[in-house]
Amino acid sequence: MKNHSLPILGILIGAITTPAYAADFFVSPDGSDADSGLAGHPVASLAVAKQKARAHAGKEAVTIHVDDGIYYLPETLVFSPADSGTEAYPVLYKAHNEGGAVLSGGSELKLQWTPDRDGIYKTTTPEGLEIDQLFINGENQRMARYPNFDPEKKAEPYQGFAADAFSKKRAANWADPTGGFIHSLHKARWGGYHYRITGKDEKGEVTYEGGWQNNRQMGMHKDFRMVENIFEELDAEGEWFHNAKTNTLYYKPVAGTDLNSAKVEVVRLHHLIEFKGSEAKPVKHITLQGFVVRHAARTFMDCKEPLLRSDWAIYRGGAYFLTGTENIQILDSEFDQVGGNAIFVNNYNRNVLVKGCHIHDTGASGVCFVGDPNAVRDPLFEYHETNDLSKIDRTPGPKTNNYPADSAVEDCLIHKVGSVERQPAGVQISMAKGITVRDASIYDCARAGINISEGTWGGHLIERCDVFDTVLETHDHGSFNSWGRDRFWHKDRSYSQKEIDKDPKLPFLDAMETTVIRDSRWRCDHGWDIDLDDGSSNYDLYNNLMLGIGLKFREGFRRHAWNNVAPFGQFHPHVWYDGSADQVHANIFAKEHKPARMSKKFTSNETMVDRNLYAADKDAVMNKSAKLGWDGGSVFGDPMFVDPENGDFRVKEGSPALKVGFKNFPMDQFGVKKSSLKAISRTPEIPSLDAVSADGSGSNKVVPLVKIWLGATVTDLEGEDFSAFGVSKEDGGAALSDVPKGSAAATLGLLSGDLIQGVDGKPVKGSTQLFEVLRNNSSISIKLKVVRDQDVRELQIQRPAVVEVESSGTSGGFRKLPLRGATESKVSAKPKTGNQPLESLTDGKLIEDFGPVFANGVHVGSYKMDLGAVKPVAAVTSWSHNKGKSRGMQLLTIYGSNSANDPGWKLGDYTPLGTIDTGATKTNFTAASLRAAGGQSLGEFRWIVWAVSPVSTSGGGENTAFQELAVEIVK
Repeated sequence: MKNHSLPILGILIGAITTPAYAADFFVSPDGSDADSGLAGHPVASLAVAKQKARAHAGKEAVTIHVDDGIYYLPETLVFSPADSGTEAYPVLYKAHNEGGAVLSGGSELKLQWTPDRDGIYKTTTPEGLEIDQLFINGENQRMARYPNFDPEKKAEPYQGFAADAFSKKRAANWADPTGGFIHSLHKARWGGYHYRITGKDEKGEVTYEGGWQNNRQMGMHKDFRMVENIFEELDAEGEWFHNAKTNTLYYKPVAGTDLNSAKVEVVRLHHLIEFKGSEAKPVKHITLQGFVVRHAARTFMDCKEPLLRSDWAIYRGGAYFLTGTENIQILDSEFDQVGGNAIFVNNYNRNVLVKGCHIHDTGASGVCFVGDPNAVRDPLFEYHETNDLSKIDRTPGPKTNNYPADSAVEDCLIHKVGSVERQPAGVQISMAKGITVRDASIYDCARAGINISEGTWGGHLIERCDVFDTVLETHDHGSFNSWGRDRFWHKDRSYSQKEIDKDPKLPFLDAMETTVIRDSRWRCDHGWDIDLDDGSSNYDLYNNLMLGIGLKFREGFRRHAWNNVAPFGQFHPHVWYDGSADQVHANIFAKEHKPARMSKKFTSNETMVDRNLYAADKDAVMNKSAKLGWDGGSVFGDPMFVDPENGDFRVKEGSPALKVGFKNFPMDQFGVKKSSLKAISRTPEIPSLDAVSADGSGSNKVVPLVKIWLGATVTDLEGEDFSAFGVSKEDGGAALSDVPKGSAAATLGLLSGDLIQGVDGKPVKGSTQLFEVLRNNSSISIKLKVVRDQDVRELQIQRPAVVEVESSGTSGGFRKLPLRGATESKVSAKPKTGNQPLESLTDGKLIEDFGPVFANGVHVGSYKMDLGAVKPVAAVTSWSHNKGKSRGMQLLTIYGSNSANDPGWKLGDYTPLGTIDTGATKTNFTAASLRAAGGQSLGEFRWIVWAVSPVSTSGGGENTAFQELAVEIVK
């Protein structure tokens, strides 16, 4: 007996001293919840498996093996602290085959279909059933909607929109629209709104509730609207409508669908899995691996919580919802057509890892990391809310630990984000710290690819990502977008500036740690590639390839950008603070900078934009940079890219970029690495460099006419400039980009950066409309509608000069602006004019001919008159002939100089007096005059210049057929 007992004792001792603690449970659709869950005796549900695993959790490693099949969850599966593992003994829920086990928040319906009308079928549904989404053979179908969905309209709002979506006329065809939904973009396209239709009033107008989904309440867009869940709009294949009152489901199947054999599923749950813990008692060390997650309800009507002073509102929830966790992992999972957010990491969470996942066709965002506003010091919510900076808490960092930190999204494919909501992101970060997004491919996004909603509390790392085809349906955003409207930020920038001058640490109270964006590829065709918007501070950006319009910095501090390549774009500096300490160097840009509301030097206190390479004309670059004190050490020329057609924008040996410190970085490491995901992921289209010539100017270099009003430079908003002023493209405006000190505009209280949107109640959408409204308004006293710092205000001003325009069929028909006699004043021109001699401009005669005209295509051609001595000028007038019925319009800016000697042709050496834009004319002759009001003077000058631009598109741009030029002196 002794000989047998010793080996047995040895085995027992070995089990105690070197334990192999492990518990395995098994789940199968063919199992029974009455069974043990051990090998060969699987249970049928994850809920029961969780209960069995709980007894072992934290004591030994636990693995729950889930067999292939569909698991319809009867209720949300909730993990509590009692389900936690430990670092030594983790808990793993693993699909036996990756993608084989499907977790569903829905139900399968067994239905009998009968034909109804027009290809529509109907069936009876169970009593009390509410249907939010309908899946046929695994594909999400569409509620009956107007207008119909068009998949070819990828970058069009809702893939089909109509201004009359819920008009009274349209609604007259609806018996009862109650329960329908209105979807509309924000007025400025900053996200969207959603409303539930409550019926129709006695006048037949649609009534509705909602609209709380956007944090900047400005109303619906007048055109970008869509309605759904309206029975009378069921007219397209793939549309459905459920009448809950009669328990009848109507559906128009896609051609070829056999409804008798089709699998029909509907959605029940908002959340499929929740982790419910706290900082004191977290849920820990649980991994979910290899599942497919489907059938989570849409959440757009529950999206009510505003994020801090951003455009966004959120719904705290997702198909997977994590609160109060540590070391939770979501691995190798697919989130397929969930109605809201796929994964929401809420408040206190540490070391969450989302890796190897495929997230697509989400109603809202892909992965969200969002903390508790109560962890923020002096939080504000709506954009217009402001802090008294003399009273704010100056303690750096958060008040509590109730926020996500030290977590990551790695090696994931995220696309088709925001199929329902229009304020989503592939990855959304708000009130969090130390979030990493690495090796991710993110595309087809209604709004941002990656969004950081404020500076709280920084320390994020974004690397080796591939983000493109973003901001497809909205506006004013980027593939990467951030805000920094933190404690220091105020809409009145001058107020913030004063406080920051006193305490330079102020911008870093919340943006404590540097956020790094590196080694990534970005392309946004509807915004910026990288958009560091209002107040975004404490960023390092390097080794990024930007395939769109480039990089934007607005109103922040310590943004360092170096070694980036923008082969088609440029740098967009918007509205900077003094002493920002921003540094932009050793980058490659295709074009000159595009500043907004910046007209002075920004070079103090470590602020530096220099030593870059521009594949652009040096004069074009320095015309912008010299005013800002930038680029004195930059170089110009061909970057000598290695293989741009195939996306390799490294530079060859001998490239001038190497002279400014640029270093090549890998161009083949962007995006997802997991082989199964890489095989199905897209990459961005590479634009052609053919559109940009070697010097960046293109084949037809156009010098725009500088437009002047009251001594201020007037510009139009274009592209993404609307962002700088916070207005919609539809509203627009005429921007005063430069209001010099001492100018009439400055004296009247106008500021650089003001945007004029109206004059005496007449709307102004651009510079052309501004000058049209002004020339049709004879009042000296006018009321301006001005947008300043994104606030609308009214200013009553007394303008010191007006433009008068008069037309006549004959040379002698002018009454207000009669032709003056011949003058001996000498006129010269640059470049040379053709047809009649220059002397004909002062001979006191009008003829039906070209006059001394500039050649087609000449932009900013200049006529100059010498008055012989400095004189007080009362008016400057020009007469033109409508030669060929296209050359009578006048478009010019008038300049003056009091120099004793000829000042030459550089318009920057002259005083700008004003712009004349007569608009198109059909009459034979046109006279236009810039005149001082009340018999006063425009100023004292000897030299007057008429700088003109083409007035037609024919022949490359036809110039005005001027007949006579005259200057009236104050008597």
